[in-house]
Amino acid sequence: MSAALPSKDRLASEQTPIGEQTLVYGVAPITPRDRLAMRANAPMEPRKPQRPADHGLFDTVSRTQIEMF
Repeated sequence: MSAALPSKDRLASEQTPIGEQTLVYGVAPITPRDRLAMRANAPMEPRKPQRPADHGLFDTVSRTQIEMF
């Protein structure tokens, strides 16, 4: 297993801050532009916790109450 592969069978590699990483043929590395595009296309999330919508049309507790008359 320690024998070197022929140059045509070797995969390309790149040096990163965490070490050397192998590049697989046909797979492009993720660029900062790709990461920003993924975040821009992600659904919006609230900045603080939201209160439950348990009033009016969305009040599921009132549906379980028995009728008064």
